[in-house]
Amino acid sequence: MAPCSGRFSKANDGGQAFLKSPKFLVIGHRGSGMNMLESSDRRMNAIKENSILSFNAAGEFAIDFIEFDVQVTKDDYPVIFHDNFIVTEEENGDILERRLTELTLAEFLCCGPERETANVGRTLLRRTEDGRISSWKVEQDDALCTLQEAFQNVNPSLGFNIELKFDDDIVYQDEEIIHVLQVILRVVFEYAKERPIIFSTFQPDAARLIRVLQSIYPVFFLTDGGSEIYTDVRRNSLEEALNLCLACGLQGIVSEVKAILRNEGAINKIREANLSLLTYGQLNNVPEAVCLQHLVGVDGVIVDLVQEITASVSDYMEQFKESEEHSLCISERDGQIKTQAKHKFLQNEL
Repeated sequence: MAPCSGRFSKANDGGQAFLKSPKFLVIGHRGSGMNMLESSDRRMNAIKENSILSFNAAGEFAIDFIEFDVQVTKDDYPVIFHDNFIVTEEENGDILERRLTELTLAEFLCCGPERETANVGRTLLRRTEDGRISSWKVEQDDALCTLQEAFQNVNPSLGFNIELKFDDDIVYQDEEIIHVLQVILRVVFEYAKERPIIFSTFQPDAARLIRVLQSIYPVFFLTDGGSEIYTDVRRNSLEEALNLCLACGLQGIVSEVKAILRNEGAINKIREANLSLLTYGQLNNVPEAVCLQHLVGVDGVIVDLVQEITASVSDYMEQFKESEEHSLCISERDGQIKTQAKHKFLQNEL
C-alpha cells in the first residue's frame, strides 16, 4: 500500500495514511533537488536547496511530496537545513564553521541572503564530500527558512516528507531526542492543518520515539541498505530496517535505490509486511530506473530532477494504463517482461 500524498486528504488513522487507490509517488528531494556544487550539470545548482523558492518551484510539477531536512536550533526553533555544520565567510575574510544546533535562530537566518533585502547576511559556503570548502553559488538563491515558514508559504496541497536530521557521529540519549521531536511536533500540529505529512529519519531511536509521541502521521525508516557499516547495527541492512519497522510499528522504509534493485527479494518481504517502500539516490534521476521500480513494486521515488522525472513518469503511466487494457495478454507474460526489463537495465546501470 502506498502512503497518502499531498494531492489527497489526510486520514487520522494511527499513521496508516494510505491512498484509496494505489499511486506511484514522486517526491522532490530538498524541494527541486539537492545542490551539488562540484557538478557540471547546471540543473543540480539551479535553485537553492531546502528553500521556499525551491519548494514552490517543485510544486509547479506533478509531484506529491517535497522532502526536506529539519534540525532544531539552540533556542528551540525547527529550521530546514541538510548539513550538520554551517560554513560562512566573515567580513574580515575568516572562514567560520559552526554546528547548526549550537546556533540561535537569529544566527542561523543571517547566513546567506536574508528575507529583508536591506539586510546582507554572511556569505554562505559549503564543505563538499571531499572536504573542500566551496562558495555556495546557485542560479536562483533564497534565504534559509524555518519549518513554520514552509507550512505558511508552500502550497497546502503539497505533502511534506520531513526528515528528522541527527548527527551520525553523536550518541543521543532518549531525553535529547524526545526534546527535539517535541519542538518539531509543536510546529507540525499547529500549522500542518490538512497537509499530508511523512516523517523519516536515519536515526533508529528517533524513528521509534516519533512513533510513540504521535500516531497521526506515518513514520518511515531511512536506510542505505548496508552500503556503509555503522556502530548501530539497526542501520546496517534492509533486513535490520524491516525488523525495526515491525518492532516499532513504523509504516515504511526509505532505501537507497541500488540496495533495493540488487535485492528484489527484500521488496517482497517489505510488501508482505504491509509496509510502504520509497527510494532515494542518484539513480532516481534516470527515468528507466524509476519506471523499473514501479514494475518491481516500489511505491515511490525521491528525485532531484523533478521536471524530467515527473514528465517521464507521466508518459510511462499512460503507456502502463494502456497496457492494462490488454491485461489478459500481459498477465501471461508479466513475469517474463519484468525479468527481462530488470536484467537489461541492471546490466547497464548497476
